[in-house]
Amino acid sequence: MSLPPEQSSALSSFAANGFPAWRGRMEYVCLGCGARYPGDSLLYACPQCNDVFLLENLDFGQLAARSGQEWRDLFDARAASRATALRGIFRYYELLAPLLEEEDIVYLGEGLTPIVEAAPALRDAIGLPFAYKNDGQNPSASFKDRGMACAFSYLKWLCRRNDWDEVLTVCASTGDTSAAAALYASYVGAPLKSVVLLPHGKVTPQQLSQPLGSGATVLELPGVFDDCMKVVELLAENYRVALLNSKNSWRILGQESYAYETAQWYGWDVDRLCIFVPIGNAGNVTAIMSGFLKMLELGIITRLPRIFGVQSAHADPVWRYYAAPEGQRQWQPVTVSPSVAQAAMIGNPVSFPRVRRLAERFMEAGGPRAFQVVQVTEQQIMDAMILANRHGHIACTQGGECLAGLRNALALGLVDKTERAVLDATAHSLKFAGFQDMYFNDGFPPEYGVTPDKSLANQPELLLPIDARAGKDVAEFARMGADAVAARLSLQRK
Repeated sequence: MSLPPEQSSALSSFAANGFPAWRGRMEYVCLGCGARYPGDSLLYACPQCNDVFLLENLDFGQLAARSGQEWRDLFDARAASRATALRGIFRYYELLAPLLEEEDIVYLGEGLTPIVEAAPALRDAIGLPFAYKNDGQNPSASFKDRGMACAFSYLKWLCRRNDWDEVLTVCASTGDTSAAAALYASYVGAPLKSVVLLPHGKVTPQQLSQPLGSGATVLELPGVFDDCMKVVELLAENYRVALLNSKNSWRILGQESYAYETAQWYGWDVDRLCIFVPIGNAGNVTAIMSGFLKMLELGIITRLPRIFGVQSAHADPVWRYYAAPEGQRQWQPVTVSPSVAQAAMIGNPVSFPRVRRLAERFMEAGGPRAFQVVQVTEQQIMDAMILANRHGHIACTQGGECLAGLRNALALGLVDKTERAVLDATAHSLKFAGFQDMYFNDGFPPEYGVTPDKSLANQPELLLPIDARAGKDVAEFARMGADAVAARLSLQRK
């Protein structure tokens, strides 16, 4: 492809610490009717058919002027950059939203989360090498920060171009989206203000505290996430608000960074790598497939990994779709039951059309086994989360869902023990500490279908009577305490 001289010069420059000069033109592409719209306005659903969008860089083909090795060298060099705008997800700027200027980039420390190999005992118990990618180590403690960094950078760009004096950001949430949206809105400040809509009683106290602490207007409705999502969709259609759920295509772009980071961590060699991703609203699995396909097209990677979506039997519409024979598949939302994987407790994921489109492309490029969906039970999710965290990990319930998915995939023969896996721990375990407490105290309501494994349960032990401290000096009580600890642990004197 012949590039204009100024674009050729911008693309060929190799300044790892300087902000990229190359720019691309972005368009919304409707997955229903194929209509296209310029990428310089807020659009969430097609005005013609109401289907969802993917964003397309019209100038993506120009990026092939640089070889796969040159892209690998550039991204590796940027790993040492001190430029704030290149320290997070925009290390991969050209693959994400290359219409933004450096002044638009919002960086709160998101992205580049660690990939931690499974503890040896856990690896041996599961039966193949695997690692957790700990996206709970993002600023708001979940993977949603990847998408918000891109979405809020784009909003800054729009506000600057249009001289907007006030923009209300709004989202429905099971917890993580609201925490991320409120955090980034509070950092950017005027002209942005944050409103979040939550299903009453369906969000953990830890997750609820986050948007409250960031100063967002927090509104609750009875019902479940899907009900709240319908409300914010109506708001986005009829009022001037910025929707920040995964219907927002700019969020999907930011979440592609998970794929780029994973490939880079493994030296750009993802052959025989299986990536397990929980499916809730289906934006994350969409983004990860899209990211790997972009890298394959540019020769940054030479083979695709295999992607496994994981769903609980309490919220499994995507699994049901792909479990049907190929010629008989029909999309049907489901009514969800209570799930410990609250972030994935969604019966009608808005990004399913994206999943279907990207999965088709993924399997065309990587073969029929390149994308699969695995179902797990609530019991398996909790057992797996507790097991992982007893081996030094910080998996949330969605991380437990992924480990349960890996175990089931092995049992079903979908994964070979000579392969390796990366599991997506989408949030920090502390966000879901309440479910751990319910497990340890055998406190799950019947509708969850979880019975604790007593060998995994853990409780504190009181060694001395409550009044044992009364009337004793420090030395005497210390001796009593030490004797009690020694007796409990069967310690031998020196």
